[in-house]
Amino acid sequence: MIRNYFKIAWRNLLKNKVFSLINSVGLSVGLTCCILIAAFVKDELSYDRYPAQAEQIYRVGVRLIGNGAVTEFPNADVAVGQGIQQAFPEVEASTRLFRRGQIFIRYQEKNSKEKSIAMIDSNFLGIFSIPFLEGDPKTALREPNSMVVTKAFAERFFGAEPALGKVLKFGQDQQARKITGVIDAIPKNSHFHFDIFLSTVGEAFAQRQDWSNVSTYTYLVLKKGADPQKLEAKLPQLVAEHVVPEVQRDMGVSLAEAQKSVDTFRFFLQPLTDIHLHSATKYELEPNGNINYVYIFSVLAVFILLLAIVNFTNLSTAGAAKRSKEIGIRKVMGSVKGQLVGQFLIESIVITFLSLLFSLGLITMFLPFFNELSGKQIELDSFFTAPNLAVLFGFGLVVGLLAGTYPAFFLAFSKITTVLKGGSVLQTSSRNGLRSGLVVFQFAISGILIIATIVSYQQLKFMQNKTQGFDKEQVMVIHDTYTLGTNETVFKDQLRQDSRIVQASLSRSIPLSNEGQEGTQIYGKDPVKKQTTREIQTAIFRIDDQYLPTLGIKLRQGRNFSKAFPSDSSAVIINEAVVRELGWGPINPIGKTLVRSGRKEFTVIGVVKDFHYASARQKIAPLMLLLGYNSGAVQVKVKADDAAGVIAAIREKWEAFNPPAPFTYTFLDDRFEALYESEQKTGSLFTVFAGISIVIACLGLFGLATFTAEQRTKEIGVRKVMGATSSSIVLLLTKDFLKLVLIAVLIAFPIAGWVMNRWLQDFAYRIDLAWWVFALAAFLAVGIALLTISFQSIKAALMNPVKSLRSE
Repeated sequence: MIRNYFKIAWRNLLKNKVFSLINSVGLSVGLTCCILIAAFVKDELSYDRYPAQAEQIYRVGVRLIGNGAVTEFPNADVAVGQGIQQAFPEVEASTRLFRRGQIFIRYQEKNSKEKSIAMIDSNFLGIFSIPFLEGDPKTALREPNSMVVTKAFAERFFGAEPALGKVLKFGQDQQARKITGVIDAIPKNSHFHFDIFLSTVGEAFAQRQDWSNVSTYTYLVLKKGADPQKLEAKLPQLVAEHVVPEVQRDMGVSLAEAQKSVDTFRFFLQPLTDIHLHSATKYELEPNGNINYVYIFSVLAVFILLLAIVNFTNLSTAGAAKRSKEIGIRKVMGSVKGQLVGQFLIESIVITFLSLLFSLGLITMFLPFFNELSGKQIELDSFFTAPNLAVLFGFGLVVGLLAGTYPAFFLAFSKITTVLKGGSVLQTSSRNGLRSGLVVFQFAISGILIIATIVSYQQLKFMQNKTQGFDKEQVMVIHDTYTLGTNETVFKDQLRQDSRIVQASLSRSIPLSNEGQEGTQIYGKDPVKKQTTREIQTAIFRIDDQYLPTLGIKLRQGRNFSKAFPSDSSAVIINEAVVRELGWGPINPIGKTLVRSGRKEFTVIGVVKDFHYASARQKIAPLMLLLGYNSGAVQVKVKADDAAGVIAAIREKWEAFNPPAPFTYTFLDDRFEALYESEQKTGSLFTVFAGISIVIACLGLFGLATFTAEQRTKEIGVRKVMGATSSSIVLLLTKDFLKLVLIAVLIAFPIAGWVMNRWLQDFAYRIDLAWWVFALAAFLAVGIALLTISFQSIKAALMNPVKSLRSE
């Protein structure tokens, strides 16, 4: 019997090739989207689960209350981890990671600039379950100047030669370090990736007993059964014991003033497995994901799959009109309802598995595009493992049953007398109501996605076009200038002599990056009135006197740094955010004193207008500009008419100094584009999936329009004989569908408005939802629906009434 079911199912598919193809394509596209999004979500949720003790590992962060907000940092100070371990027995182990900047490495005659470098404690790789390919993991990093490298680095640097035991020289001082271990690559689903791990043993900074700064990524391994919340509740006592005395010493304030740190400074514990999706702190080791996007795309996958199933149901019911007599004859010949249900469910499952096979082909074809769009590295082989194929088989079976249940049951339970008299099994108000509801559901989802796409595009353009407060056009950043040594300033001065170069500045503090920034506490001081302001957190840029004109940063008050004022070494320029946060709004800040940690005092000589030195996602935070040598990069403002010639001339000047580093540069506007890459990818994903959902919804609407036109063929013939025009018949067939689409749009508006308002809350500077966004979405939805319906409506209206009435 089962074999017979499959035979009949296959014959029906071949008999209705076009209808079956449309049905299968719609379902396969939906399955493809659902599977790809599921792979994306699975990949996001798998981060940092590879260590054997992953559920026991917690990162220590610092939470500061200031500037009218709560700021979280993913790192703590050097002594914090070991201090917590010694103070509380529920901590089994602690380990640290220090991120290093880029550095030049020499081996024999080979030079290489490496950026992926970290310094770690000797137990770090063991805690994170990183297997060694060569060397002893227990002793590899226990000696000073030892290091562990990845297999990829070893192969790139040494080729076929063994890496173990090789000695590399680091930096300008040519410090020798020995390779004592080789590991495989850090798992891709990790919140950190480095190629070189240097030992902290013997490093003076790693032995300091500081508690109050944020410089070290610190991890604790809790004992099994230990409660992290209870441990976190005990940490304020360490703040009182260690942080408060440091604040009193560094800030030069009374014990009572320092005691306020207990209320504004907190250590917190973050589960390792939460870092990638639940951490929004400053200075993360790598860009993190966002749990909200996981939720959004999970819901999107479910909705697209539901759209595909609804589309399948609508097309199946539309096609079932042609099988009414078949069903009646089967019942007269003795078929029971269970057999009929089984027959139609088998047909549904056959189409589903054909669609699933087709979707695997689509996944193979579009996976590289999806990886590029989402920023993932999902491999094709992961879809074809035995467990995943079993899941896909079960998934296809469930989808087939869901998609085929409604058509199977209402076909099987139809009345014999109705179908044998020439009626349709589909002509009941409840079934018409269900099909109409499905169309409303499809276009409501499509309307929401259209609005989401428009809003995400608007927000991205708003951030990109928002006035940054500095000039990013034609600003060239030359990297690694510290390798010039004492010639760094000479090189900058030579560039300024070129008539094609407007300005040049020497500073590693570059907007739109973390280079040259550091967090510190400051407060204002009035030496006359003996009053101080509240403490605030600020970033610091160290710059020269050409920095402001090179980047076009505008002064609101006061003056720029100048070589004519030797006292500028203890002067400071601040942004407007510092003035606001210190409560100096109604007061002229010029001449005021700022005090930072270490009791260093600075006199305010200028206030610059706020500029976005970080992403426009964040509110512009306080910033201090200090005059000082800041080796590492030169910013050059070039004229637009001969950029290529200027670059060639700069390269020639660079090579004349014969530095160990090659000439490398970027343009500031390129950094700006890269800053919003995640928003661009999100917007692109929204656009793609919105387009797919609309296509699927239109296929369902096309099927329903086809069914309606077939059901009303004789009615249309009679109307035409009675004098009805083609345009009136087209209007008759389309108006009911357009009503459904308009209802769907009205449902989509409030839902989309609420969702996108929530999404926009993540941005400090954001657009307002305008009425025209919803009007445009409605116009697009109605227009697309009208085009879909019109094809069948016009075809039915132009049909010769003789053909439709012949059987009468």
